[in-house]
Amino acid sequence: MGRRREENTSFICENCSLEVLPLTNGSYRNHCPHCLYSKHLDDKPGDRSSTCGGMMMPIDISYNAKKGYQIVHQCLKCKAEKKNKVAVDSIQPDNIMYYYQQLV
Repeated sequence: MGRRREENTSFICENCSLEVLPLTNGSYRNHCPHCLYSKHLDDKPGDRSSTCGGMMMPIDISYNAKKGYQIVHQCLKCKAEKKNKVAVDSIQPDNIMYYYQQLV
């Protein structure tokens, strides 16, 4: 549990420069709640073993009956795709409307 707690820390988004606060809903944050960008740090969720380090752009929103809404990210460097649960019920919920406004 210690490692997960260490991962739930604040950071500055490398895409939009927002200060991203730790989640308060029992999970941990791996993307910006404003622009929804992430960073390619994991090969498997939480392992922090990727050597890529590229920015992960939000390319879609999907729904999974067990996990709820998920943001689909694609790495701008290596083109890998990953899904991350949308953060809700927290101090900085994900701004999904920002993503949809960018599409129109």
